Amino acid sequence: MPVEGAHLVLGNRMTPPFDDPLEVIYLGMGCFWGAERMMWRLSGVFTTAVGYQGGSTKNPTYEEVCSGLTGHAEVVLVAVDRGQIDAVLTCFWEGHDPTQGMRQGNDIGTQYRSAIYFTSAAQEAAAYDSRARFQTALSRSGYGEITTEIAPACPFYYAEPYHQQYLERVPGGYCGLGGTGVKAP
Repeated sequence: MPVEGAHLVLGNRMTPPFDDPLEVIYLGMGCFWGAERMMWRLSGVFTTAVGYQGGSTKNPTYEEVCSGLTGHAEVVLVAVDRGQIDAVLTCFWEGHDPTQGMRQGNDIGTQYRSAIYFTSAAQEAAAYDSRARFQTALSRSGYGEITTEIAPACPFYYAEPYHQQYLERVPGGYCGLGGTGVKAP
């Protein structure tokens, strides 16, 4: 999939390589439009891009992913200063309901699952640690078990250009993310 130009909000490129101290983490929070907007607003984020990850089809289209046959999740590539990974993970946990399995609200299907695809051992440890802490907070608030997939990053396929920074292009566009209201400890 072609990646056109610079990030509409941040002005930076959306494709690697990214120089030190930047590192990439991939996050699935349901529909990627709102998730991307949450991430580009965080301090230390160099760029974001939306795409598909965790499935079996090479270079899937949006229509193929929505069919449920590719196994991909809608995810956000976040290139961020490594010192801000904890802030990114806090936004991730608070920004959606990680207990819903293959859905977020009215968005239902495998592509809407909660996922963290890490690119380093430090990210892996931070993901599991933050999950344990957030599970405690969720349980205290009456929520069930977290269903978030945590796995090493696999091939990431950029989504179509019209999906990139969609909520900047269409400010009143759909965003079903709202989180649980539970704060990460």
